[in-house]
Amino acid sequence: MDVLKITGGNPLKGTVKASGAKNAMTKLLVASLLSDKRCRFYNVPNIGDVEVTLALCQEIGMQVSWDKEAGIMEVQTKELKTSYVPQRFSGANRIPILMIGALLGRTDEDIIVPTVGGCAIGLRSVDFHIEALQKLGASIEYRGMKKEGAYFAHAHNGLKGTLINLPYPSIGATENTILASVTARGLTVIKNAAIEPEIVELILFLQKLGAIITLDVDRTIRIQGTRRFYDVEHTVIPDRIEAASWGMAAISSKGRVFVEGAEHRNMVTFLNKIREVGGGFDIKSNGIEFFYAGPTQGGLHLETDVHPGFMTDWQQPFVVLLTQASGSSVVHETVYENRFGYTETLSEMGADITLFKQCLGGKSCRFASQSFCHSLIVKGPCSLTAKDITIPDLRAGFAYVMAAALAKGTSRISGLKFLDRGYENLAKKLLSLGVDASREVCMQAIPPCPINAQIESL
Repeated sequence: MDVLKITGGNPLKGTVKASGAKNAMTKLLVASLLSDKRCRFYNVPNIGDVEVTLALCQEIGMQVSWDKEAGIMEVQTKELKTSYVPQRFSGANRIPILMIGALLGRTDEDIIVPTVGGCAIGLRSVDFHIEALQKLGASIEYRGMKKEGAYFAHAHNGLKGTLINLPYPSIGATENTILASVTARGLTVIKNAAIEPEIVELILFLQKLGAIITLDVDRTIRIQGTRRFYDVEHTVIPDRIEAASWGMAAISSKGRVFVEGAEHRNMVTFLNKIREVGGGFDIKSNGIEFFYAGPTQGGLHLETDVHPGFMTDWQQPFVVLLTQASGSSVVHETVYENRFGYTETLSEMGADITLFKQCLGGKSCRFASQSFCHSLIVKGPCSLTAKDITIPDLRAGFAYVMAAALAKGTSRISGLKFLDRGYENLAKKLLSLGVDASREVCMQAIPPCPINAQIESL
């Protein structure tokens, strides 16, 4: 078992490069399956989720050449070997369900994909995916298979464009609908679509590939079906989650970090909140420099939301930042109902955090009047103490890394498979910024981190 040992107390100082975005690259690989053309990607992150997605795509016929050092990958799926994704990919990440949208236009055979997973942070219903694909003409059903279930899908009569109004701007449902619509006959109009930067990245890639696709300002995406495709070269956008993570770590530790590749346009809402707490940042031509600009102030009200709102994946490390700010702040999580499980460990380290089932925000959300703790009040500043920790999910993992870097003493963090899913060379980057950190093989078990009962689904 690998363990990340961190001795806290050093401010983060230096330069770090934001890797390619996990939530973009994995989807681009799936999108490349729409055609038999060659696709060449640059700024490819060497992370766990890319490895898993690549293995999944290779299983059905993708040919791959990947220079991990250079971050360059070339893929091509000349023909499908199979349309069955084995059960061993069940729960690996959230990608398998997207294979349905990508493959419906390439095969008349039944498409079989296992149930999907990722981090256990709350219910991620596939109903929106299935309903949208069925409106396009797909036949989809869930069947139990051995210990796990699978989705069976086909479109023997082809897909036909239609109007689809998503009940919620789900990122995954939007992506799946876009992928299926590219090869559908006629025009597809998606209303109330997700418009995250990673969605825009997918649209740009698909346009290069041959899709006729537009995005309107009112969350409407229009796709004119096509079967004519082209070779593509595409550079993956920097990961806005990683960039923000380093920024929060720098400010909370009273340091200064330049995040090379951080893009201003994709972090506007986040940067506003950094300014509200008194953190410093300077926009450069090739990135953003984050720095401690004096004592940070609480009194903040923060609500997560779909883009262009405050990203839910920024929430956990931001709570750690707020433990170092003077005063009380309110955080209202509106995207996932069960994303505060990590706060119990922070409290054990010395954080003053109280959870609430009510909507502590300017608006009620989908979880109002339900039994989920989805609001909190955090009071600071707090002195944190080192602790042995087991990571429950990816973003909670970086929050623990931040807390360990701030804490007195040495923390040992296990469950690194979650961090490996989204952060490239994390221990090396921490060291380069002056953090006393090392990744080691440890034979001694670390007690599991207690978290709330959670549902792992999509």
